Amino acid sequence: MAADISSAHTLAGRLKSSYDNLPLPAPVVAGMALDRLLARLRPLPLPGSRAVHTVAGAGLVIAGVGFNGWALAERRRHSAGRFELERPEDLVVTGPYAVTRHPMYVGWWLIQLGAGVLAGSSWVLALLPAELLVEHRFVVAEEAALAELFPQSYPGYAERVPRYVGLPRA
Repeated sequence: MAADISSAHTLAGRLKSSYDNLPLPAPVVAGMALDRLLARLRPLPLPGSRAVHTVAGAGLVIAGVGFNGWALAERRRHSAGRFELERPEDLVVTGPYAVTRHPMYVGWWLIQLGAGVLAGSSWVLALLPAELLVEHRFVVAEEAALAELFPQSYPGYAERVPRYVGLPRA
């Protein structure tokens, strides 16, 4: 019995540690909450059938969760000691970081878009672009910090890999 409690505590500790390393940007939370609120107060349904919303929304959510998981796994793979997302030891340029400099933002945006589509709400189509504009300033600040932390490698990386999505430049 004591072993079960101990392993549950360890599992709980690992889950908390993983959550602490998976920052959920406040604008994503606000955008999703506002989408749900507006959908209730002033419904603006997406065109198409509920089945299409379910399949498309679930696909987007799964893609976002997968992208975030892949990014976390890649960052963890490049950590020698205790993994701390906000304190990179090295500039990671492989895995999803070879596709976008900010895979976790992209992952959260896919999750948010998928949740809105799952709910059948067109509000997500209006709110998500506004949220992207708000979050862009955080992204630019993160990039400045990374350029300072990794002055030899970050400029070339930023030149090769798109900020969000697109084709690699080199």
